[in-house]
Amino acid sequence: QVQLVESGGGLVQRGGSLRLSCAASGGIFRFYAMGWYRQVPGMERELVARITSGGITKYADSAKGRFIVSGDIAKNTVYLQMSSLEPEDTAVYYCNAERLVAGTVDLEVWGQGTLVTVSS
Repeated sequence: QVQLVESGGGLVQRGGSLRLSCAASGGIFRFYAMGWYRQVPGMERELVARITSGGITKYADSAKGRFIVSGDIAKNTVYLQMSSLEPEDTAVYYCNAERLVAGTVDLEVWGQGTLVTVSS
């Protein structure tokens, strides 16, 4: 059973930085992409950033220029370096991984979430 384990959340002041880490446990899986989503109460979960096994990255507009996603998808690890944090970035951040078979997502895994709080 694959699980995604996140770490690195916490409390930071406005303008500060945090680095989130995520690693899969339970084996090595051939994921196509791994990334980060976030969610605040009463809102839908939204993509923050993701990276594919080919190194292609995608960012939410709010993350561009401030956040960097990296990782080794073959080793089932992904990171999110967050800089210039704002109170609006306060949310629970979830790690996500997808596996494709014949172009279709046949496995999607979520982490348990890590809270990021940015104080003003």
